[in-house]
Amino acid sequence: MSSATSVCHVARRHRGYPGKEFYTPYLWKDCIVFILILRVASILFGIFLIRTVLLSAIRTFVLPRGVEDRLSRRAFTITRKLFDIRAVRAKTYVERDSIMALYAPVALFTLPLMWLSIVMIGYMAIFWALRERGALDALSVSGSSLLTLGFDSGDTGGQIILTFTEAAIGLLLAAILIAYLPTMYSAWSRREAAVALLEVRAGSPPSAGEFILRFHRLRRLDRINEIWPTWEAWFIDVEESHTSLGALSFFRSPQPDRSWVTAAGAVLDTAALCISTIDIAVDVETHLCLRAGYIALRRIAGFFRLAFESDPRFPMHPIAVSREEYDQVVENLARNGVPIKADREQAWLDFAGWRVTYDTPLLRLAQLTMAPYAEWSSDRSLPRGRE
Repeated sequence: MSSATSVCHVARRHRGYPGKEFYTPYLWKDCIVFILILRVASILFGIFLIRTVLLSAIRTFVLPRGVEDRLSRRAFTITRKLFDIRAVRAKTYVERDSIMALYAPVALFTLPLMWLSIVMIGYMAIFWALRERGALDALSVSGSSLLTLGFDSGDTGGQIILTFTEAAIGLLLAAILIAYLPTMYSAWSRREAAVALLEVRAGSPPSAGEFILRFHRLRRLDRINEIWPTWEAWFIDVEESHTSLGALSFFRSPQPDRSWVTAAGAVLDTAALCISTIDIAVDVETHLCLRAGYIALRRIAGFFRLAFESDPRFPMHPIAVSREEYDQVVENLARNGVPIKADREQAWLDFAGWRVTYDTPLLRLAQLTMAPYAEWSSDRSLPRGRE
């Protein structure tokens, strides 16, 4: 007998005559109505939970666009807080990187467990309303159906159909995750292949100054425009994959000194310097790569609710790279024979005008992903007034 039904039996006892029971029709009818409302509410609550999980799974893995899902975000946020507690105690970056390397896989593993638990609670609420045998019996039927154990099932045709649907949903959620793991790792592999290639051209950690110097030493500075279409395609691919599958942003590189965020920063800074400062013929592909890059970073930052200006303008909006740092890099390039434009003031303004378009999203993503140290990106915080 369920607790709600037992309450109605107690309600039949007349208070004035202990030990005796009298039929009180009005109170009894009220109690029956109360039980009916409670059971209907339990069924609706269960349907709501099941619907929430199914929509969460569709938004997270099936829908090919960056759509916010509160359930998935909450799972990743809670897991991140637990990892942050451990990471702040790390004494070196390598130790912290080894800790955070497990964050995305663990969070991704936790997500289906959370989904399955909520589905089990939802069906438990429905079985409790239909079977009238208490919460423990409803939990037994729901758990047996979800995990396809088969030791308990429904009594009626409708309840048996419910057990089948619960088992199907459980298998479907597991299948969705398994099916999308190859897709995620394929996108991760494409991203990391370019990041590894950048180490050859821009050093480790990558920097715009080193990128340009290596091309100059190899006498290929006049052919640097050939690399921009490849990186333009890389930015487009990263934007699509990291907004439709947000967990990819937190999958770290195989080497602790690499990061897709710092790689993006180095490439964009190099393109900005080539356009603004280096005295070479600039192809339109350089501009297209820069635009693809800052759009990608801004959309990924927006997906994670990171604040940035929608239309930043320099000098109204400052950048994290100071004029002194810029001059140091330019002087080093000049000392090594790299041709520099004569008007340094205009070159600085042009560089800052490009940098401001991706400055804040770059720094915020570096903080979010705990990116390794790299010049002009993860080695600094936001300028005062933009924290």
